[in-house]
Amino acid sequence: MADAVVLEGLVKTFGGSLAVDHLSLRVPAGSMFGLVGPNGAGKTTTLSMATGLLRPDHGTATILGHDVWSDPAAAKAVMGIAPDGMRLFDTLSGGELLQFVGELRSMPRVLVRERSAELIQVLGLGKAENVVVADYSAGMTKKIGLACALLHAPRLLVLDEPFESVDPVSADTILAILRRFVAGGGTVIMSSHSMEFVEVVCDRVAVVAAGRVRAAGTTAQVQGGMPLRQRFLSLVGATGMPADGGLQWLQS
Repeated sequence: MADAVVLEGLVKTFGGSLAVDHLSLRVPAGSMFGLVGPNGAGKTTTLSMATGLLRPDHGTATILGHDVWSDPAAAKAVMGIAPDGMRLFDTLSGGELLQFVGELRSMPRVLVRERSAELIQVLGLGKAENVVVADYSAGMTKKIGLACALLHAPRLLVLDEPFESVDPVSADTILAILRRFVAGGGTVIMSSHSMEFVEVVCDRVAVVAAGRVRAAGTTAQVQGGMPLRQRFLSLVGATGMPADGGLQWLQS
């Protein structure tokens, strides 16, 4: 398959601390791609550089043939992003926010109204359409963020912890939308801390630790015949509890 995303030699430092260390990764078009790693592994920084939110110190990022930094308008036109903790214009209602995003994308107003209405209905936000986003729950905020990312019908979705704080019913709806998106030729990259979820949902996965890719390929290849959680722990060098059990003072 052709590659929807090509990252080559990405490097990013913060105050002398190396967050991403010459990271290279390819994401085939039409895949549901999981990016997993421990806290501080560099996942969010990598996704930020891949989508043009953060300039790398070195390296390149290409989205569907468009260089993110030499041709940012073309690259951003074909992607939709929903970073974890993304600041929204939360004094707008959900409906107003989608209208505003449509204006930013130079979409016809009639088309924005049609798509907004459908997204709000499918995502179960009908009762909150006229409520300001500042009053949304964490799960509702995730859903309106996804609606904003989908509004212009991108070919690539980049989602940071898309199912965090989302109830099971809403998660099932979101997953159905993402699977339909991929079936229609789109590509999804999602970061997640849930190994079990990634193992079931994603057909390809990359494990990142200390700013480097430790393993990447089909989910089965990365698993290597073991549960993804176990494989992940072996790759990132998890130490677990000390041999003597530790924390003896917690025992009664």
